[in-house]
Amino acid sequence: MINVAMQKTGAISFLHVCEAQSFSKTKPTVIFIHGFQSVKENNLHYAYLLAEKGFRVILPDCLHHGNRDSGLKNHEMMQAFWEIVVQTVHEIDILKKHLIEEGLALETDIGVAGTSMGGIVTFGALKRYPWIKAAVSLMGCPSYQEFARYKVQKVLETGFILPFSEEQLEAYISKLEPYDLAADPATLNARPLLCWHGKQDKEVPINPLLTFVKANKGYYKNKPNNIKVLVDEHADHKVSREGVLATVNWFANHLQQSEKERYHAGSTKG
Repeated sequence: MINVAMQKTGAISFLHVCEAQSFSKTKPTVIFIHGFQSVKENNLHYAYLLAEKGFRVILPDCLHHGNRDSGLKNHEMMQAFWEIVVQTVHEIDILKKHLIEEGLALETDIGVAGTSMGGIVTFGALKRYPWIKAAVSLMGCPSYQEFARYKVQKVLETGFILPFSEEQLEAYISKLEPYDLAADPATLNARPLLCWHGKQDKEVPINPLLTFVKANKGYYKNKPNNIKVLVDEHADHKVSREGVLATVNWFANHLQQSEKERYHAGSTKG
């Protein structure tokens, strides 16, 4: 049986999904981040399938979302997008510390995944946290500064006049550099990374991702199976069933490896 519990650490509310018989035991864990203007519950299908594979899954609500809704209007949410992304990157580390303190996970057995904004957050977390064992980005973009400029351009095309100068805009965008994986791809350190993207996606275009992966495959020359990009030729901004199952299989193949290694090491000692 799969248990689902609403829990909280500090300001972060989250769903905790795990097999009932091992709910309080140490297990490989996936922190899964939802998309912009979505909520944690919308990713329960990922959590259920991962829990069936033996994982613990943590589904947090991001700032201004779900249980943390602060009543922002649509345009205010849009303006807060990067604040939400950066805050969520930091909260992933808070969740990791909570899991370890509670004895629910080891630092060597934690993965991160997300859809859309959550996929973007995943790339930022990979830049910041070398402890992430494996990751999946669904419809994400690793190039924070490039994507920020793209979004600004889209706003300008609607006729909206920005309330600040170009210099102020660039100064703001430059603050994203510490979270921009494209600015320092070596921090990937050949960790397992799966990316899924729809070729027809207009919300988060696929080209920055493809450019990033092509330019940085050299970092995986000794571990070519640790990076994979799945492109759905017909999909737009919605993950297919194939993408969902690929996410589950990726973690099954890459996040449980250290657990298997410990088992074999124990068998050898015995």
